[in-house]
Parts: sequence; structure tokens; C-alpha cells
Amino acid sequence: MKPGIHPEYFLEAIVTCSCGNSWTTGSTVERIHTDVCSDCHPFYTGEQRIVDTEGQVDRFYRKLEAREGFIQEVQVREAAKTSPDTLIADLDIGNRARTALDKAGIKDVGQALELMRQGDAALLAIENFGRKGLADLKRRMKSRGFELPEPAGEPQI
Repeated sequence: MKPGIHPEYFLEAIVTCSCGNSWTTGSTVERIHTDVCSDCHPFYTGEQRIVDTEGQVDRFYRKLEAREGFIQEVQVREAAKTSPDTLIADLDIGNRARTALDKAGIKDVGQALELMRQGDAALLAIENFGRKGLADLKRRMKSRGFELPEPAGEPQI
């Protein structure tokens, strides 16, 4: 061995675990601190315990909570899309049809759905609201997820 190039070797190096267990061994470091040992490691003890030295479990639970929050947000947004309180102006139908419905006092989707239950003739009776406006209104409502009622007096095809 060349002199002066090797680290000092300690025959009685003390190893201390976070559980309180300690023992001696030979090492180039005089004191060693460890998180787990054979007295506390789940593999050796047989108990189901999570050993989390780097915060991986906490990070996983934070991601899981964030995912659940995101899913709830999406559900709230989807429910808001099909709310009967949705304004007709939010459906992006033509100006003429929107103006005609506005003049007739129909401001939200719930009111339009009530007229649809009476049949297409109820909506077509509104001044300046024609078949194109009706088709556009129905298409926009279906794309938003609304279930359009079948008129009571008309046969189903």
C-alpha cells in the first residue's frame, strides 16, 4: 500500500438507526446515521409499514387529491352546461332568432324547453322566429348536452 493516499479506517465505527438501534462495524467514517435497519425494516419485521424517506407517499396523496379536485371541477362545469338557467345568448344562435326570443321574453334555456314540450308550433308562433332558428336552437342545445322533449301531440318517428 502506498502511504498517504488511503482514507483513515475506523475499526469501531458506530452505526445509529433512526429507530434507536446501534452497532459497530468497520468503516472509513467514524459515525454513520441510517433511516432503516434490520430491526425496523418492514421486510425483516413483517409489519405493513410505509417507509417514506423522500416524501414520495405525501407527493402521491397530493396528486391524488388534486386529481379528485379536478374531476369535481369537470363535473360542476358539465352540470353548468346543461343547467336550465343557461342563457339563450350563450348558445350562439343567429342574431335574428336570439332577438325574436328575447322580444318574446324567453331569456333562458328552461323557458325554451317548456315551449318545446308544447310542440314546434309554439316556438314557430313567435314573431320573426322561423324554422332555421328552431333547427339552430335545437342543434345548439343538443351539442351542449340538453335532452330535448318530445312534443306531446306529435307522433314519434
